[in-house]
Amino acid sequence: MIIVMGVPGAGKSTVLSVAAEAGWSVLNYGDLMMEIAKGEGIADRDQLRKQPAEVQKKIQKKVGERLAKEKKRELILDTHCSISTPGGYLPGLPFALLERLHVERLVYITAKPEEIMKRRAKDPTRSRNDQDLERLIEHDLINRAYLAAYSALTGAPAKIIINADGQVERTQAEFRALLA
Repeated sequence: MIIVMGVPGAGKSTVLSVAAEAGWSVLNYGDLMMEIAKGEGIADRDQLRKQPAEVQKKIQKKVGERLAKEKKRELILDTHCSISTPGGYLPGLPFALLERLHVERLVYITAKPEEIMKRRAKDPTRSRNDQDLERLIEHDLINRAYLAAYSALTGAPAKIIINADGQVERTQAEFRALLA
């Protein structure tokens, strides 16, 4: 399994669009969490990330149980390193989950903070007005620290890919090379 992470707006989905061409399946961790969260009356991802940490951890545990059963080798998990909650940053990948998975590689997709802010402003499907440029920079730094911790725990190599505006083909090629 390859785990691909980044802050919202970094362009993970765009970069991951090449995975199917290389024979890889993509599972979105947030989609799995929402399947469970909807059963608990949580309407959307923005509402989910504002839930108390204990609620989010309970849902993460259920997702972890499902992921631990995945046997497909060519599997990419699309997720976030951390979740910015009202109470602070919550690890997107709890250690208990990571210990149950066979992680081959960790990939962190990012971009210049100003570029991410512009991308977010163009996305009418999400409510992300609670993070200004300073908080985004902080979130990116937290994610890089979590990436190092995840790598140390799993023993999987960590790769940072910069998804610069206007360079999506280069970014996709860099990611595609990791799938070979």
